[in-house]
Amino acid sequence: MSFINVEIKAHCEDTQAAEQVLKQQQAKFVGEDHQVDTYFPVKEGRLKLRTGKIENALIFYQRPNQAGPKRSDISLYQAEDLSGLVSVLEAALSVKVVVDKRRRIYFIDNVKFHLDEVEGLGSFVEIEAIDYEGKLGEKYLRQQVDEFKELLKISSEDLLERSYSDMLSTHQL
Repeated sequence: MSFINVEIKAHCEDTQAAEQVLKQQQAKFVGEDHQVDTYFPVKEGRLKLRTGKIENALIFYQRPNQAGPKRSDISLYQAEDLSGLVSVLEAALSVKVVVDKRRRIYFIDNVKFHLDEVEGLGSFVEIEAIDYEGKLGEKYLRQQVDEFKELLKISSEDLLERSYSDMLSTHQL
């Protein structure tokens, strides 16, 4: 499956307040997941294997590092259990970095929200407007992200340009 999304990631000192806003908007709570993302070195883009109770996928994506909304082009393979694949990829590619997080997942229509506690980094919120069928367009996705950014009172200073994996690789926020 391939699709695009537009997303932001931001520091969030109070994920409970963000969660209350999502509940007021009647966001659908998918659940809380303990996710381990194992990143592998590739020539361009990012390749990660996500293992959790809710989400399990091999994901390749290309996305620029910038603080504001950014487009990602994603190729995704989902399966219920990918744990055996980790050792194969480790042997073939080595491991670049591992991101261990607790994630509360919400949806409003095509927009996915992550309230994350990332080991070694802290608390974050992510907003991902997703176009699974190629019918919404990047401009509309950006508008959705901007609207929810305002609703959640995310300031420009809190926006991150780098991924959790990049931050853990360099040990910097």
